[in-house]
Amino acid sequence: MIRLYDYELSGNCYKLRLLMHWLGLPFERVPVDFHPGRAHKSDAFVQNVNPLGQLPVLDDDGFVLRDAQAGLVYLASRYDTPGGHWYPDDAQARGRIQLWLSTADDLTRSISAVRLHHSFGLPADIARCEQQGHTALRLLDDTLAEHHYRGQSWLAGREPSIADIACFPYAALAGEARLDLRCYPALQAWIHAMRHRPGFIAMPGIIDPAL
Repeated sequence: MIRLYDYELSGNCYKLRLLMHWLGLPFERVPVDFHPGRAHKSDAFVQNVNPLGQLPVLDDDGFVLRDAQAGLVYLASRYDTPGGHWYPDDAQARGRIQLWLSTADDLTRSISAVRLHHSFGLPADIARCEQQGHTALRLLDDTLAEHHYRGQSWLAGREPSIADIACFPYAALAGEARLDLRCYPALQAWIHAMRHRPGFIAMPGIIDPAL
């Protein structure tokens, strides 16, 4: 059984829940009191789960991964059906996906940091993070606009991939970081398309349109 050390409000935890849901994978959620308990920094967590004191952590029958993007790659590689689209067995597609996994890390360092500051008062260099967040959002918007004119709706191909899942949460949660998405129309259309895919599940701050 897959275990996910999880925090309900974390976009990085959510992206793993979302992929496992779309793959139809059963898993056990192990709640971690990120705030206010800071259980991810406790001695027990650091010594036994993740020495970096970070979430999420994925444990698949003893195989442990301590990074959200690495978790996406692993889950799609192991559990997607042969020929599946989440992490296709094609060198160029995987290269494109890897670029967006790096962008997902940029979104975490910027938008997530500002969101945590506004939500919980955690320290952050707001001006720098806001600038970096807008840089990543603009890259997403420009790319999606170009793809739209070629008849392509997704970041790395004609089907959604883990690139889309990786970048989706913190782009969709940009409003909680007080970043205005109205100047990114292609990005807004992509967020809408993600939310309306069959089997979509929500998290706090990202509404399920089926509800």
